[in-house]
Amino acid sequence: MIRALLLSTAALLTAAAPAAAQDEAAARRILERTPLIDGHNDLPWALRQVYGNDPHAVDLTANLDGSTALHTDIPRLRAGGVGGQFWSVYVPASLTPVEAAKATFEQIDTVKRLVGAHPDVFELATTADDIQRIHRRGRIASLIGMEGGYSIADSLGLLREFHDAGARYMTLTHSATTSWADSATDAPKWGGLNPFGEEVVREMNRLGMMVDLSHVSEETMMDAMRVSEAPVIFSHSSARAVTGHPRNVPDSVLRQMAGDGGVVMVTFVPGFVSETVRAWNAARSAEDARLTSLNPGDPVAATAGLQAWMAANPAPRAGIADVVAHIQHVRDVAGIDHVGLGGDFDGVGSLPDGLAGVDAYPRLLAALMANGWSEADIRKLAGENLLRVMRRVEAVAADKRGERPSLAALPADGAPE
Repeated sequence: MIRALLLSTAALLTAAAPAAAQDEAAARRILERTPLIDGHNDLPWALRQVYGNDPHAVDLTANLDGSTALHTDIPRLRAGGVGGQFWSVYVPASLTPVEAAKATFEQIDTVKRLVGAHPDVFELATTADDIQRIHRRGRIASLIGMEGGYSIADSLGLLREFHDAGARYMTLTHSATTSWADSATDAPKWGGLNPFGEEVVREMNRLGMMVDLSHVSEETMMDAMRVSEAPVIFSHSSARAVTGHPRNVPDSVLRQMAGDGGVVMVTFVPGFVSETVRAWNAARSAEDARLTSLNPGDPVAATAGLQAWMAANPAPRAGIADVVAHIQHVRDVAGIDHVGLGGDFDGVGSLPDGLAGVDAYPRLLAALMANGWSEADIRKLAGENLLRVMRRVEAVAADKRGERPSLAALPADGAPE
């Protein structure tokens, strides 16, 4: 009986392997015609942290899997069928606003030097038409996305300069609440957007810069969608109903996406896609805090205690199925026209099994196809939804071309209460 069961299982696995390979091949064929556009990759920050901000300091023309901690290189981008990439110009929320503005401009410069270092592979893009034109030429369209509204230092003039430098979305907050918008992972101060925050969104509409709501609180999401005349995006977020992390998008917002016209670009961060991983991370943080309080002035003892706890409680792993569950949930609640991909490669220390690098997209798309997704569905997920959003954002900006730049500013004595 056991032998028969084993033989049956082996037969199923043998049959599944060719089917999976066929789906991956079909996914690659789709990506030859439809650019896969990823909403968020932190390679510029990895270059800053490890390689002195020098794209020439590491050989991106080689497959770096195994020889570096990087998730991204040119061979794996090609293997993954990536046609358009939003390079994140992230800087930490711990910086002062002026320091953040300086560092963000430096990160924009890093993206441009990255593109310049490999002109046969990358080309800067600022519009939906650019993405499609560059993809047809066999190159990877490279776009710039700002992560954290503190980088504008409460200045709409700086916002305009960032747009002129090539930024085509801005995440309104990162981990900390700003002087005009509440973050998902910090104490709320404004109940969403304050009046200056609403002016930031309006000026982004006028410029043609996408409003990115990853990292913001649910109230900020609702306020931004109410104020914005153009569709919004979530450049790298997943579904809160599947994994209860505050960084994820609640169903109350997903249900409004069809009316808004925007897109939720599902991320691969293990703590955002696996409830088991999220709960383990929370338990680890609680144990770390407990040990620190029990061992004041003795970090060695606290560290040893945490290592013992981790040995007794091994970290769980996320997998492709977890990411598929989030993509499917966004589709089920928001609709097929409102889901995309935003991996967050090189912005996290670990990734789900099977999604360890930017070469993984065909495997993910194959898993969706095995679940019944059609070629038309895959095209929308991969890039068509984001291209539609970009074109609408561009159209809103074109309608506002005659409007003067906003001179709104925070009060001299600080943000309004």
